[in-house]
Amino acid sequence: MKIKVVLTLLLICVSTLTFAQNKYIVKANEAYARENFCDAAELCKTAYSKLTRKGSSAQSKKADMAFKAAECYRHTERYREANEWYDRAILLEHQDDEPLVYLYNADMLLKMREFDKAKTNYEKYKSLVPGDARAASGIESCTDNRVYIAEKLPYVIENQTSINKPEFDMSPVFGDRKLTKMYFGSSRPGSTGKDINPRSCEPYMDLWISELDKKGNWTDPYLVKGEGINTEDDEGTLCFDERKKKMFFTRCPNMRKQNLGCDIWVSEIKGKTEWKEPTKLKLKSHDSVSVGHPCTKDGKFLIFASDMAGGYGGRDLWYTTYDRKSDEWAMPKNMGPEINTKGNELFPTFALNGDLLFSTDGRPGLGGLDIFRATKVGEENKWENPQNVGSPINGENNDFSMIEKDKRFGYFTSERKGPNGENIPDIYSYEQPPYIYSLKIIAEDLGENNAPLEGATITVSGPDGTWTGISEEDGSIFWDKKPAGDRYINEAKSYTIKIAKDGYYEDAKGLELTTVGLDYDQDFVMNMGLFPKRPIRLPEVRYVLNKWEFINDETCMSKDSLEFVYTILTEHPELVLQLNSHTDSRGRNDRNQILSENRARACYKYLVEERGIDPRRIIPVGKGEEDPRMVYLQNGEYHASDRAGGEPTRLIESYINGFRRSNKDLFSALHTMNRRTDGAVFSLEFDPETAPAADPKYLTYLKY
Repeated sequence: MKIKVVLTLLLICVSTLTFAQNKYIVKANEAYARENFCDAAELCKTAYSKLTRKGSSAQSKKADMAFKAAECYRHTERYREANEWYDRAILLEHQDDEPLVYLYNADMLLKMREFDKAKTNYEKYKSLVPGDARAASGIESCTDNRVYIAEKLPYVIENQTSINKPEFDMSPVFGDRKLTKMYFGSSRPGSTGKDINPRSCEPYMDLWISELDKKGNWTDPYLVKGEGINTEDDEGTLCFDERKKKMFFTRCPNMRKQNLGCDIWVSEIKGKTEWKEPTKLKLKSHDSVSVGHPCTKDGKFLIFASDMAGGYGGRDLWYTTYDRKSDEWAMPKNMGPEINTKGNELFPTFALNGDLLFSTDGRPGLGGLDIFRATKVGEENKWENPQNVGSPINGENNDFSMIEKDKRFGYFTSERKGPNGENIPDIYSYEQPPYIYSLKIIAEDLGENNAPLEGATITVSGPDGTWTGISEEDGSIFWDKKPAGDRYINEAKSYTIKIAKDGYYEDAKGLELTTVGLDYDQDFVMNMGLFPKRPIRLPEVRYVLNKWEFINDETCMSKDSLEFVYTILTEHPELVLQLNSHTDSRGRNDRNQILSENRARACYKYLVEERGIDPRRIIPVGKGEEDPRMVYLQNGEYHASDRAGGEPTRLIESYINGFRRSNKDLFSALHTMNRRTDGAVFSLEFDPETAPAADPKYLTYLKY
């Protein structure tokens, strides 16, 4: 009898304990189902603490409460707490029932920049759910995150402290054509709703306005005026038509024990400062569905975010069109896989050029929601190829609601750590500093195989003025900053550059430089050359003894040497070149003259017939032995150029003959130096339309 009593009491205690545990679980699940995450987090933690790990059923329930507590923290942007509770769920093997615990835990670790741990959990999730693209996207994010940070764009990011408060401030948009009124959502003191929103653990949000003063500073915000605009519910993310006559905004009601989704409302302007009572757009099939984050330009084509059935993942971007005759909005259509992913797509806005800006956590990025830019396709309402806008606009926390004021400046919302040290939504500005340009000119002597030209005067003229400089020993001159700190080369400007030096032909054409349309930093390096008034020294061309046949063997590739002439002519289409061939002084004068003319014509024929140079641009001249070469003697060596210094020495016959007996090798070498082909500028004004015909005799050889 006593045993039966004990067993009965034991069963009663167990039943009572089980009932108590189930009561906590029921309350937690009810709050969680209504998305009252603020309350549900504590209820799930309480239920978790009441449950034991003994037995598979109890462990499963305990793991479920840990997972839901983590989910509550994830939805209320408390990532470290979420990570802690996901870890607990994993220790209780909740991944066997819900593999998403790995995915969401990895998402939190990515936000915390623990890339290796995040990648491990993404890989674990991928092994359990191989078809989910979010795993691959997460793995790629862990790898590319360092790349995004390394390739940080030169934006200046600034917290708008004159607008932001310690509470939520988010989703700015301009409410007038002059871009002097900023509308945004905020949960700051003074809002209509007085309670705490159980979804966000923050006060309810209202729509606020800040205006620019005459100094360009944002003034203290005030509530948007109009009957029925701000209520005790959440009012947030909004947009306007291009005339700023219609305002579309998001409202999210919260009624006890009801699972209600958000809606889009529209209001028309009333006077200059107020709005009429709004009406709700009929876009959804059930009250539990959420629609919000409206985006429009003309008030007739509306993009929005929703979790309605038929999407690709969490919340997708959808669109609808307005029919004026029926005064109704068409059945929403999904924007398709080009935009939407398995994750969430939210906060759409239009860029100035019509591109679509939106945030997603379903593509590789830096963590959480990243802002992407999709390119508009023609005049259609279609967008493609979304690209991450990169760091520093995007960071490891949520970034969204980007608007452009101009091509360089705009605003967005970010949950990065603010001035108060907390990760809450604040409004930030971004500004791209002026592009930085520098200019380096390298002056070259075109008669010395493009050798550096020292002492050339470089003149740059542009809309900001004219300045000059002298090239240094290496031929270069460099400009970046002026003494006052401003720059020589500036944005959206065009410049003309000229080069000049005594003893050289004028460069009448010069160079043009423009930064118009150049949307990135650039170090300009430009080569400028001048043709000397002295003979142009060409690479060595050798001929068979007493002939005009080129030598092309291991000792000298004469045709390769003529490629230098070809290059000069193709790079300088205004040039007409006189090719002068010389012989040494040995042999009869008349035969040397004919030999030199035939050698000049051999060069001419090669460049015209084999390389396609316009024959009117070359004049072959035979100089015979009448123009001995000037060389430069330094330390017993003869140089063809004066760049190494040395004593000028003309290789006349009597000078060379002085070595006939004393130094036969030098005697022969000096004669060889006289046998040459060089060039001279005949004209720098070649015009193919007006130039006279070439002399046909240049294509035939003289009798030798």
